[in-house]
Amino acid sequence: MGEILVGACSWTDPMLVRSGWYPVGSRGAEGRLRHYAARLPVVEVDSTYYALPGERNSRLWAERTPDGFVFDVKAFSLLTGHPTRDAALPPDLREGPGAVRDPRDPTVLDAVWERFAEGIGPLRRAGRLGSVLFQFPPWFRPGPRAEAFLAECAGRTAKWPVSVEFRHPAWWREEQADATADLLRRHDFAAVAVDMAQGLPASVPPVTPVASPRLSVVRFHGRNPSWGAGSKEDRFRHDYADEELAEWVPRLRALARRVERTHVLFNNCCGAAAVHAAERMRALLDGDGAPAPSPALSLF
Repeated sequence: MGEILVGACSWTDPMLVRSGWYPVGSRGAEGRLRHYAARLPVVEVDSTYYALPGERNSRLWAERTPDGFVFDVKAFSLLTGHPTRDAALPPDLREGPGAVRDPRDPTVLDAVWERFAEGIGPLRRAGRLGSVLFQFPPWFRPGPRAEAFLAECAGRTAKWPVSVEFRHPAWWREEQADATADLLRRHDFAAVAVDMAQGLPASVPPVTPVASPRLSVVRFHGRNPSWGAGSKEDRFRHDYADEELAEWVPRLRALARRVERTHVLFNNCCGAAAVHAAERMRALLDGDGAPAPSPALSLF
């Protein structure tokens, strides 16, 4: 049986900071991370999607967390084909005499890849990098262009632990799922499963594929029917009930029998909902009064 590490998709989300989960005296940058790491063994770094990570921050994260704690780092937006604000690029790539301003320019892209790699370097060297999460946009659909893009990513991330989340539902529909898993397997990418509201146009099927013997990732986005519309708070507002979490206990254990490590990350980041769900899921996995899953609620 492999390890199952449970955590949340942020420890710095403003709503979490305001929620009261962090005690008085632990609300500064260092105190928050130490408090979080004393309670949960893995966290996703969401800020690296919006801005390139810095070596100093990565070094401090490694220094402020205990042995065995790991960070899943979300890939910068430009690296997954998302729109990227000019202001998110380093100043020398966006302003000044002779600077290249078009983020599609290979010179810019090469520089961004290099700086992203430098930024996560301290985590890699310290053995604290759980994976780099490549979350592709909803318009990234199966086909030759997507396969070429993934091959390029594989070439640039050699020897990195990489996990891939597809947000276009077609990747994991029954007729495509085996080919998708094979594609990820060829590049040694871990597959990301998701829990989210079903029955919507953007709903990703709730499958649990395994593409790497080292890692599987499950991200819990909440089950709010506003997914795909409304504000971020609307999309991710959801408090998981024990019965909803319990549905996943046998599935997570089944994944753990097939891979060395499973990361379970809660992305319902409204207030303290994600950290509370993570703490409760850990208790259920440990057998702390887990309710029996209801077949009527099963997503499979």
